[in-house]
Amino acid sequence: MTSPLFYSAPATPKATGLVKLISPLEATRRPTTTRREKKTKSFIPHSLKYTVTATIYEAVPGQTDDEPFVTADNSHIKPHYGTKKRWMALSRDLLKPWGGEFQFGDTVRVTGISAKLDGVYTIHDTMNKRHHHCMDVLAHPSENLDIFTKGVKIQKVTLE
Repeated sequence: MTSPLFYSAPATPKATGLVKLISPLEATRRPTTTRREKKTKSFIPHSLKYTVTATIYEAVPGQTDDEPFVTADNSHIKPHYGTKKRWMALSRDLLKPWGGEFQFGDTVRVTGISAKLDGVYTIHDTMNKRHHHCMDVLAHPSENLDIFTKGVKIQKVTLE
């Protein structure tokens, strides 16, 4: 008696029900049923406007602590940062851990500095404790900005 050259398993019963085969392209395709809605910036109702003094700071050891590229909320400043990044530091009296209204990560509308620098900023850092009712705009040393502007208005905004 000779043994078969190839062994074949016994036939399995056929699957019942509907089976859909998905192509690899279809498996990686994003669903098209929902449209992305554009987020708009709007003021938070009953949000107070604060009047502050605005200055510029750069991520250099003379103007920061011993880790100039790490902010107070542990965000990392990339080497090619600048004012287009729209990051800011607030004085401690305006931040929640010290009794203020703002917290790290809040978006804030700033008006009254200049046409170039007015806009929406994100709070990532805090200032030295000797400063009160102040804000610092993060700028790169190559931008050669030197700003000290009193009467700047800031107000918390939200993305909807």
